[in-house]
Amino acid sequence: MKKLAVLSIVALTISAIYLYAWPAANLFYAAVVLAHVGLGVLFCIGGLRLLPAAIRQPLIVKIGTLAMIVGAALMAVGFAATRSTAEEARKIPPPAVDEPLGAKGPEVAVVAGGCFWGVQGVFQHVDGVVSAVSGYDGGAAATAHYDMTSQGDTGHAESVRIAYDPSRITYGKILQIFFSVAHDPTELDRQGPDEGTQYRSAIFPQTPEQARIAKDYIAELDKSHAFGAPIVTSIEPGKTFYRAEDYHQDFLAHNPTYPYIVINDLPKIENLKRLFPDLYRPDPALVGARS
Repeated sequence: MKKLAVLSIVALTISAIYLYAWPAANLFYAAVVLAHVGLGVLFCIGGLRLLPAAIRQPLIVKIGTLAMIVGAALMAVGFAATRSTAEEARKIPPPAVDEPLGAKGPEVAVVAGGCFWGVQGVFQHVDGVVSAVSGYDGGAAATAHYDMTSQGDTGHAESVRIAYDPSRITYGKILQIFFSVAHDPTELDRQGPDEGTQYRSAIFPQTPEQARIAKDYIAELDKSHAFGAPIVTSIEPGKTFYRAEDYHQDFLAHNPTYPYIVINDLPKIENLKRLFPDLYRPDPALVGARS
């Protein structure tokens, strides 16, 4: 019975790690897992003291074992349902219509594709990108805060503002990386373990030309069936980008061992290196704290 109690505690610890790794989307699910495994600990350690010893001991073992099995099954289902989509990156052609390479001055692209930690991290490793800043786009200035945006009813999406050198990389190439590496454009109002409109796939064009390139590229990819499902990325012009809180900036670079980053985002960096070796830069273009 002591071994069973120890196993229950181990399972409870794993559940706690699961909760830590997916803080944004699975609080209710993780609470259910913790409750079931917690029952195993309760029955194995505390026992059913109100029952006679002859009944108590085998009942403790049976209920504790059942609780552990249910908890383990729930964790397995949860891991399968909320698996990272980073490994599903795929090679896609560049857009047939793009801006010319060689323009002067920095240009800006704003995209949204799930949690901004990973999207920012990807583009910080792209050669030609001057900066990639996490923030919010699609809603009002008054609601451009993490706690409010996380409710999913502000109109904001977690976004990244990418400043790039158009003499070294084009807007179309930015979109190619966005669609193939940074996120899954076929997931509606979610990315991997994160759910809600704040995690939607969206492009916020800064000019009519960017809107045209994005629209034509999506049509091109859908026509060629580049993905296993239709692209659901929305094109939302005329919106304003708001910088996110400082603690969100450079999160991937500063927290490479954070479970969410390890599972969901570091594979994206490897995919960038694999699919775009000529554009990968090992040293990220970090934002740094606001001065």
